[in-house]
Amino acid sequence: MDEEVENKLEEFEETLETRKAGGKYILRLFVAGINPRSIKAIENLRELIEENLEEGNYELEIIDIYQRPIFAKEGKIVAAPTLIKELPPPIRRFVGDLSDKEKLLIGLDLRSRKG
Repeated sequence: MDEEVENKLEEFEETLETRKAGGKYILRLFVAGINPRSIKAIENLRELIEENLEEGNYELEIIDIYQRPIFAKEGKIVAAPTLIKELPPPIRRFVGDLSDKEKLLIGLDLRSRKG
């Protein structure tokens, strides 16, 4: 079996196992200071999390790129607010105030595209 195919297969199987085991979500929200857009993104994300993820099944870190600019560089953040879902795989990025809940639910794999 081709090494690339084998790696993809392992990644896919790992993703399935993570989901079956109730894998923990690791989320990082990058904001640029305290402004209306940042506040709206934080509120929208917290509401979505409270409605769709169980307590203890996620970690959320909010990073102000004005206070910690190195994180913006390391995370390749070019716009804020930006939400990065690091776990479960695959990594996903969402830019904006996170007001499109349906798009977020699908992107976070909390709802299927068909459902």
